[in-house]
Amino acid sequence: MNLLIEELKEVVGTVSTNETIMEHHSKTFTYHKASMPDVVVFPKTEQELIGIVAVAKKYKKPIIPYGVGTSLEAQTIPYYGGIVVDFSEMNEILAIRPEDFTVTVQPGVTREQLNQALKQYGLFFPVDPGANATLGGMTATNASGTNAVKYGTMRQQVRKLRVVLASGEVITPGADAAKTSAGYAVKELFVGSEGTLGLFSEITLKLYGIEEYSAVAKLTFNEITDASDAAYQILAGGMKVTKIELLDAETIASVNKQSGLDLKVAPSLLIEVSGSKEEVGLQLAILKEMAGDWTCDLQMETDSLARAKLWQARHDAALSIAAANPGKQLMFTDVCVPLSKLSQAILYARQIVDKYNMHASILGHVGDGNFHVAMAIDQSNEDEVAVMHAINDQIVEFALKHGGTCTGEHGVGVGKKRFLQKEHESTLFIMKGIKKLLDPENLFSPGVILDVEG
Repeated sequence: MNLLIEELKEVVGTVSTNETIMEHHSKTFTYHKASMPDVVVFPKTEQELIGIVAVAKKYKKPIIPYGVGTSLEAQTIPYYGGIVVDFSEMNEILAIRPEDFTVTVQPGVTREQLNQALKQYGLFFPVDPGANATLGGMTATNASGTNAVKYGTMRQQVRKLRVVLASGEVITPGADAAKTSAGYAVKELFVGSEGTLGLFSEITLKLYGIEEYSAVAKLTFNEITDASDAAYQILAGGMKVTKIELLDAETIASVNKQSGLDLKVAPSLLIEVSGSKEEVGLQLAILKEMAGDWTCDLQMETDSLARAKLWQARHDAALSIAAANPGKQLMFTDVCVPLSKLSQAILYARQIVDKYNMHASILGHVGDGNFHVAMAIDQSNEDEVAVMHAINDQIVEFALKHGGTCTGEHGVGVGKKRFLQKEHESTLFIMKGIKKLLDPENLFSPGVILDVEG
């Protein structure tokens, strides 16, 4: 081990075996069990990444990329030990090209850091998973979030990558151009690979102009299925929404307590529309007319500070739920179903949770059929852990049975590998073949997404 550490110190500036730093990189804030790395490194350049890979190959040590540790399915936990590569010092915005609506960043740049830098150009980056995640981590998990209903996921925003492979080679899949029909979609293969195929050293992203005007509508309902039905009708009716978020009563209660708000504790939809003032006014008029057919309360909010506070509370929902359950760990599952099945899936999830008498919150980016179920559990209570797994299994099985997916945005990680095998049984051999081709010794994030022998 000492030789490994010494050789890493020769190729990367900051190498740590400090117990506190190691412990910090051994876990996330969710229920997944912790596991200690052998060492944590903090590279600053692509050349250092190449050196880290060479040392890892020599000593046959796993490499685990780490952004800020906000992933929810144990993608960053080093279950086989090895070298955790913390990208926090690779955090430079390398080039902003407003004339092309693109930017190139190092993977440790966070989304808030990027958007702060873009303001002077009247531009912004739309993917907003809630946490102030790194763009490398967001690319690795194909993150989406509140704006996905209008702008799509990371896969639609990444133009080009620089990736360090297990061989030490650097490849540049993608193009600076807005589109290309040249060859296989290699770039898209790396977006969502969850750290299993290589290390990102640069990411080129698509940008958008900041909207002239925005407004938020909050609708509260008596039942959660009424809220999900309304979400479907809003989308089916052709409303042009930027965000459409569902929060059940349990989530609202946690958010109120944590954020100092006084929202009505009832199933709710938060809807944002943006564009010119005339466009926003038209969309709000349509919404008001539609709401007349529902049993709900409708409130409009156009003040920018009030809107920001409301969306910040939504972004902090997971932390609010965690704070409402001190001493417990969160299990934050997500599925995505066709919109026509959304209400049915949410109702089923609530029925399963109630059947097992488990306290849980349901929320989600329902504009694209994606919702989450958050459960707080005592990991030392084996019965409680077993119930959590039973609930998760049944929610996912329902989604798969009705044309959905086991994860809409959190990724497969370690927690959902068994579901991936069922969902993509016919293409698993392709995934395993790609992994074996690009990472024959299984150095990158072993045990994540697939079980592949090294």
